[in-house]
Amino acid sequence: MQMLTVTIVKPEATNFILGQTHFIKSVEDLHEAMVGTVPGIKFGLAFCEASGNRLVRRSGTDADLIELACQNAMAIAAGHCFVIFLGDGFYPVNVLNAIKAVPEVCRIFCATANPTQILVAETDQGRGILGVVDGFPPLGVENEEGVQWRKDLLRAIGYKA
Repeated sequence: MQMLTVTIVKPEATNFILGQTHFIKSVEDLHEAMVGTVPGIKFGLAFCEASGNRLVRRSGTDADLIELACQNAMAIAAGHCFVIFLGDGFYPVNVLNAIKAVPEVCRIFCATANPTQILVAETDQGRGILGVVDGFPPLGVENEEGVQWRKDLLRAIGYKA
């Protein structure tokens, strides 16, 4: 077995979701979950088929995001993983529960805009995702000023009342 690190390549502020599913039907079901949850959402989706033709299956509402998803899926190349890139102004928090509710979805590895590395194991059979490195390590513990900043931010952007 060989361990690899695959860096997600994307524009800095672009959010994405990385998960694992188990069936080719997931491509259409994930697409339907996205557009049914947030009307007008811009996204690109790619799914690594693990048997049969073993293609990267794709869908979405934005050609550039679909291409970005396909490029990253090919780099990861782990069976039955999927990656969804979200357009500007769209966030994982708005679609994550709908994605997790898709019956074929087995797990979500991450949902982030941070710089991300995917830890991949490669064997003679193929590749599997072991985990992710999402962002950077903490520099300390928030103080009272940090607590207030966090609370103010969440209220300013409408996530808390």
